[in-house]
Amino acid sequence: MKVLLTTWMCLRGKATFRNLSRYSQLNEKTYARWFRRPFDFVEFNRLCLADLLAQRTRLIAVMDCSFSEKSGRHTYGLDKFYNSTHDRAQKGLEISTLAFVDVEYATAYSFSTRQTPPPEHPDETRVDGYLQHLREDRHALPDTIDYLVTDGYYSKKKFTDGVVDIGLHQIGKLRHDANLRYLYQGPQKPRGRRRQYDGKVQFDDLSRLKWVREMEGVYIYTTVVHSVGLKRTIRITYLLKPDGHRLQTALLFSTDTELSAEQMYRYYKARFQIEFLFRDAKQFTGLSDCQARSKEALHFHFNAAMTVLNLLKLEDRQQASNSQGHVISIMSWKIRKFNAHLLQRFSEKLGLDFSLIKSHPAYETLQNYGATAA
Repeated sequence: MKVLLTTWMCLRGKATFRNLSRYSQLNEKTYARWFRRPFDFVEFNRLCLADLLAQRTRLIAVMDCSFSEKSGRHTYGLDKFYNSTHDRAQKGLEISTLAFVDVEYATAYSFSTRQTPPPEHPDETRVDGYLQHLREDRHALPDTIDYLVTDGYYSKKKFTDGVVDIGLHQIGKLRHDANLRYLYQGPQKPRGRRRQYDGKVQFDDLSRLKWVREMEGVYIYTTVVHSVGLKRTIRITYLLKPDGHRLQTALLFSTDTELSAEQMYRYYKARFQIEFLFRDAKQFTGLSDCQARSKEALHFHFNAAMTVLNLLKLEDRQQASNSQGHVISIMSWKIRKFNAHLLQRFSEKLGLDFSLIKSHPAYETLQNYGATAA
């Protein structure tokens, strides 16, 4: 595994079996056999990130899916999935990733990635697959994480109930026409059923919402309401941001009614770090480059690509002198790893002592040759 991950970090081009063999002493068939073997990436990632998780930082769990292009008639899980790049459903594969975000450092790290499986029963939906993924890998999340932040697709009763059942609170996004009702706070009649609700929430009238504050040009309102769709009491946060002659709005919710509106806004804003996780994995660690078609090999490839990205981010964080405002450049780290690999190959072929080369003052300059700022 050490050979695989270190080779994966330095290779240029697509992360295929043949390209991996070009940067190591192993044959491409050896890599193909490795990809069919089981490996506990969840536990490996947890151990690699153990020191980071032990720090007193504010962490949240995030979950999202990403589309991966793939052709062929015998590829496992091949179906039509939503591709956000083209804003339509396309034939390919879909992966579901459970990660955590360091809110202060503004960086996401992957715990586990699973391919969206084909439904086994007619009444089974893809939400059932996402819930199964969350339940089976929930143990890897540290106890300090209380919130799972998702986008609007996961704002469904089945998923929300599943999140609460495993001891987490969900933060998500609702449609602007969501059926919400104010809770009745007035006096009750002496006889008969107690009154629970006090009218439908209308966002063209914000007088019944509590004004919180302005943050980063965003006006924040909040209140506790009952959601008809989710069939539970939730806290909502309504965001307004003037944009020229337009007014941008967003409706967030949390199953934790005690969570402050400011924290809900910060946590949902931090959720977008998982999108950078998918972007960097596709651009730099070959998330969508798998040659294999079997379920086992695809699972290995997707998780290995995410794990390599974790290791690069972790090394960057360990060497960063100042965490405030620090930006990670995965492209620069790939260039550094390639240069170090090339220098090692030169020393091996020329019969030089690589330990002496690494101790030379010019080694770091050569290693950073071509690296760019983020």
